[in-house]
Parts: sequence; structure tokens; C-alpha cells
Amino acid sequence: MPDLFSPLTLGDIELANRIVMAPMTRSRAGAGDVPTELMVEYYRQRATAGLIVAEGTQPSANGKGYCRTPGIHTPEQVAGWRKVTDAVHREGGRIVLQIMHVGRIASHLNKDPGTETVAPSAVRAAGKIFTDVAGMVEYDLPRALRTDEIPGVIAEYRRATEYALEAGFDGVELHCTSGYLPMQFLAANTNLRDDAYGGTPEKRLRFVVETLEAMASAAGAGRVGLRICPANPFNDVVDDDPVRTYTGLLQAIDPMGLAYLHVMRSPVRELDALALARANFRGPIIANDSFKLASAQRILTEGKGEAVSFGRYFIGNPDLVRRFRDGAPLAEFDQGTLYTPGPRGYTDYPPLAA
Repeated sequence: MPDLFSPLTLGDIELANRIVMAPMTRSRAGAGDVPTELMVEYYRQRATAGLIVAEGTQPSANGKGYCRTPGIHTPEQVAGWRKVTDAVHREGGRIVLQIMHVGRIASHLNKDPGTETVAPSAVRAAGKIFTDVAGMVEYDLPRALRTDEIPGVIAEYRRATEYALEAGFDGVELHCTSGYLPMQFLAANTNLRDDAYGGTPEKRLRFVVETLEAMASAAGAGRVGLRICPANPFNDVVDDDPVRTYTGLLQAIDPMGLAYLHVMRSPVRELDALALARANFRGPIIANDSFKLASAQRILTEGKGEAVSFGRYFIGNPDLVRRFRDGAPLAEFDQGTLYTPGPRGYTDYPPLAA
């Protein structure tokens, strides 16, 4: 029976262990949304993870929503990310890039001049978003994408995948949860379309399926993953029938042979997202959301997943794999510095003494 320290192959990606670092927005990118030397050190410190899923990264200028998030659509961004992947690989690690177009979860105050906030439909999200220049502000009212524009957005994901490979990433992950653009296409309250991309649950799947197909055409399906969280209401998304939505989605993408499915546990108690995934997806599953060492091991023992990803633990414990292996105590992290610029609360968490 495998344990968390056993090697694993996800598609075309070989992992030294099954402890995955989950993607986490940390808002440390520099001018031009370019990864910084600070980010190089941050990821290098955590390279003993079997796999790092790097933070959500916008495939285009329109895809940006939050302040200081990195991109993967300019030569400068590619060069910045290359320093990150080189550092991780020198430490023997593996790293994939999560591609994240936020759609309507954005403010123009965080975007470059001349860019837009676009979404499946012109429905403003409830709530507010932080900006460096004005603090908390309302989300933009998005412009609904025309049908003839959607292939161009999908092409942005394909180009971002190509750029990610050029930057040295071992693969890519499509961010399809947290209320961002792919999930906005899936959900009835954010997708009011009556064309080929909306109107029925089956049509609402089309954007995600075609995006994954485009990403796989660039990288090979064995280097493409997908992250989901059925019924996740974050960022004002409502799915009246998540079982139907995600059963349909997983059955549609299962034949692609993706590297893995990254599944966050559903906030709806009666919906077992891991069981739903296992029933409809034949590839490897990475389980996520608030696991501890013992509960993570049970996921493997019970056959519910092939690996487990950890987010918060990796913030304060760059050597999390060693701490788990040695039964060492885990350090706490400072919530006040999750999204602040600079090294404090980012690269200054010490590893265990040698």
C-alpha cells in the first residue's frame, strides 16, 4: 500500500513523493506581472514537495484580477518563471503552473490600461476586491464575451501553456474553481448565455472541455491537470445541481487521459467530491483541502486519491516533507502577511535545524 513518501507518476510527470504543494496566491509579482527573485527563493525552499503547483497565473492581461499576481503572456514573464523552474529543478523538484483567468472577479484598478474585464455574461459579482491604489472596491461589471470571441480566449490558454513549457514547467493545471472564468461558464447564475456555450448544463461544460483540449494540444494530455471544487460558492457562484454539472464534466474529459484531477473537498457536506471524482474519472486524483498527516495517509490507504496537496502547511513549513517524515512539529504562519509585498511571511520561515 503506498504512503505519502512513495514515488508516483502523474501522466508524464514523475514525483519523488505524494506530498503536493497546492497553488496559493501570494501577491509578490513585480512590475509587468513578472516573477521576482523573491519568488524564485520561495519556490526553491519548497522543492522537496513531490510536486509544486505554482500560484494562479493569468494567461492574458484581461485575465488578471488581483494586485501583484504573475502572468505568463509576455517574454519577460516567461524569463522570470524560467528562473523559478530552474531553481526548483536544481533541488530535484517538479513544478507545474496553474493557469488562472479570473473573468469577472477583477477590478480595472489592478489591470493594465486598455484591458477589459470579461465573463460569460454581464453579471457583476457580489462583494469587493482589494486594490493597492484604492483599497477595497466593488468588482467590475464585466462585458459579456461574444460567441466569436470565445475561441480567442481559449487560444490564450493554449499560448499560456506553450509559454509555461518554454519557461521550464513540467506541466500546467487549469484552475476551474473559486468562481473564476471556467467556473463562471459552468454555473447557471454566472452563465446566462443562450448560444453554444450556455443554456443547458451540457452546453455550459463546453468552454472547460475546449480549453482543456487546447492545453493538451500544446503540452500533451499527460502534462495537463484540472482543479475542481464542486458546489464551491466562493466569489458568488451558485450551482443548483453540482452533481449533474461535475458528473457531466468529468465524463466528458475522462477520455482525454489528463495527468491528474486536483479535487478540493466540497463545502456541501452531503456531496463527496472525491467519490464523485473517482466514479467518473479514471486518472490519478490529488485530494485537497485541510488534510493533516494522518487523514492524508488515509486518503491513499482507502484508495480515494493517489496524492494529497497541502496549502497552509507549506506557508510556514518550507521543509514540510521532512517534518512529516520525522514527525516534527509544524510551524504556524502569519495570516497578516499572506498577500503583503516583501520577504516577511514569505521566504523568512526557517527550516528545521540540520
